[in-house]
Amino acid sequence: MKPPPRNKSAQKPPIPTDWDEAAQWYDQLVGPEGSEYQQRIIIPGVLRLMAAQKGETVLDVACGQGVLCRALAARGVEATGVDASRNLIDAARKHGPPSIRYHVGDAENLSFLPAGRFDAAACVLAIQNMAAPAAAFVGIAKALRPMGRLVIVMTHPCFRGAKSTSWGWDASAAVQYRRVDRYLLPRKTPIVTHPGSDPRKFTWTFHRPIESYVKWLRNAGMTIDAMEEWPGHKTSTGGRAAAENTARKEIPLFMAIRSIKSPAGWLRESAAPTASEAPTAIFPIPPDRRED
Repeated sequence: MKPPPRNKSAQKPPIPTDWDEAAQWYDQLVGPEGSEYQQRIIIPGVLRLMAAQKGETVLDVACGQGVLCRALAARGVEATGVDASRNLIDAARKHGPPSIRYHVGDAENLSFLPAGRFDAAACVLAIQNMAAPAAAFVGIAKALRPMGRLVIVMTHPCFRGAKSTSWGWDASAAVQYRRVDRYLLPRKTPIVTHPGSDPRKFTWTFHRPIESYVKWLRNAGMTIDAMEEWPGHKTSTGGRAAAENTARKEIPLFMAIRSIKSPAGWLRESAAPTASEAPTAIFPIPPDRRED
């Protein structure tokens, strides 16, 4: 007699990656307007790449306490935020404005959103904390209208891997360099949610090479049309300032990818294309959507 089939979901429970435990600390850290990095680099870059127009609908996936949603709403955009942390969503709603719609939901299962509802979407500094980003991309693609834009921003996977990259100093050449010990193989690393918290309470950060994001976006019916690498904005002083400032300008801190939902027809939902089947045509952004 054959043993009963194993329940795969029971064998591999979902990996908890939400920031509910750290919600209050995070909200106090970044504040209503966002952190210094969000204000100086990330939000301006996302708004430029997305090119959302007044009256358009935009989905912010893993929205946290709503920094990007508020920036969009201030420009007359109809913003909707989704995050797995109820505490972060509560904080987002408290910050307002009431015109923003927020949902507590898993980014890897966006089936509760209406199909073809949004003109654009964003996922900012969160994709590297998701266990199944491919599922998130599929859900986002279904929620977008044809030719809808998706902008994702992550810490640069080549140069900012947790516990596998670091700064180094070559005294003989007076050069600061970035050491990279690992890159191609996917991995996950536990991180304490915030300084001073119980070390037994942690979440995960996931490393994947750039090619993985390209494949997952393609399989979701998205076509990449822009990629940017953003350096940090800070300036050093002191004896090593020149070398540190040069290294900061040369080695990016963030990577941004913009992709477009391909017109219906070439991608069958039941079977994603292989590399040889994938179309080579690039679907351009309409002229009024291009950044300067």
